[in-house]
Amino acid sequence: MEKLIIIMLSLIVISTMVACTQPAAAAEVKSDKPRETAPAVSPSAQSALVSNNTDFALSLYQLLKTKDGNLFYSPYSISEALAMTYGGARGETEKQMATALRFQLAQSQLHPAFNSLDIALAKRGKGAHGTDGKGFRLNVVNAIWGQKDFKFSNSYLDLLAQNYGAGMRLVDYINQSEPARQTINQWVSDQTEAKIKDLLPQGSVTDMTRLVLTNAIYFNAAWASQFNKSMTQEGQFTLVDGNIVTVPLMRQQDSFRYTESTDFQVVELPYDGNELSMIILLPKLENFSNFEKALTSTQLKTILDSLSNNEVNLSLPKFSVSSEFSLNQTLSDLGMPLAFSPTEADFSGIDGARDLYISDVVHKAFVTVDEEGTEAAAATGVVIGTDDMPLEVKQMTVDHPFIYLIRDNPTGTILFAGRVMNPTK
Repeated sequence: MEKLIIIMLSLIVISTMVACTQPAAAAEVKSDKPRETAPAVSPSAQSALVSNNTDFALSLYQLLKTKDGNLFYSPYSISEALAMTYGGARGETEKQMATALRFQLAQSQLHPAFNSLDIALAKRGKGAHGTDGKGFRLNVVNAIWGQKDFKFSNSYLDLLAQNYGAGMRLVDYINQSEPARQTINQWVSDQTEAKIKDLLPQGSVTDMTRLVLTNAIYFNAAWASQFNKSMTQEGQFTLVDGNIVTVPLMRQQDSFRYTESTDFQVVELPYDGNELSMIILLPKLENFSNFEKALTSTQLKTILDSLSNNEVNLSLPKFSVSSEFSLNQTLSDLGMPLAFSPTEADFSGIDGARDLYISDVVHKAFVTVDEEGTEAAAATGVVIGTDDMPLEVKQMTVDHPFIYLIRDNPTGTILFAGRVMNPTK
């Protein structure tokens, strides 16, 4: 049984410039507002959020791709993590974050729309297969870790509780920062079945930390059409510079949704249940750079709308990619520099004061694709300081750099995105 394990973790660490002290395993303090299990979100608002998130995903891609080599990241993780932070932004900081994150909905609509999308994703895969006999899973979980005795805005806690299902877990960063860090790391490990350990490195949580928000997504599913391991053979993969490397190429022929032009080929590989899929975008080798530059949400929609059923003889390399980068400059370039300014950032919606600013945003991701499926993990850290066609057989050999997306089909939400420049690296 082919499989997919996707583990997505978004992490937000919020600190304060003023010293303001429950042990690390403190009790949970919840807002008296329960999570909205049936948020009143119009189809147009939900569609707008997905469209805006896709716009953000591909705008982010345009900036991240400037670094040489392979790339993998989770735009959904980054978007939802920053949406929780955005809930406390005010004034010009709020406006700039909306610009950078491509949020066009008002806050009163945005957070319920994220809640509705999370609820929709949680319903995926009923009766579908997973990788370990437990069935298909796509779980989205949030938790908040706040400084004991620090005064957080009740309205901010209500927003997180109602829309993200997160209660406040009290820890003591001031006197027990290391135990607090270990407690959060253990939660992260538990939510990801020990795939992500020690996410918060030593020194990342200090006596100046006031709030940590965590979001985890776990995804486990089987391929709808399986690769036969016996058909995997060594093959050639041509790099952008013309050099050739030898890689194991998986092979299968089946009916897939497919499209092509003179410049590219695209195939959709569904997972069991046909509710999520991997999209492989393969530009002509000589056109790879131009294709990347032109890849916008509008262009992607045009491509996806042209997919239709075809018999495809597919060759796809086994690959493993890891990425790690800071998003500070990238997010500033997208339009939110004020959020990183100790003197100008306004996150007064969190604590009623203007003493918070984002000091770092870090994203890490890992993915492995082989005959037995896909295993992936991603983590985002935001540290805030006190500052039907004729069945013609199509031949598609993915033997040079390509772009790939993992997408929720009913909503169109892009959960993961990346590219493979060299599958041997």
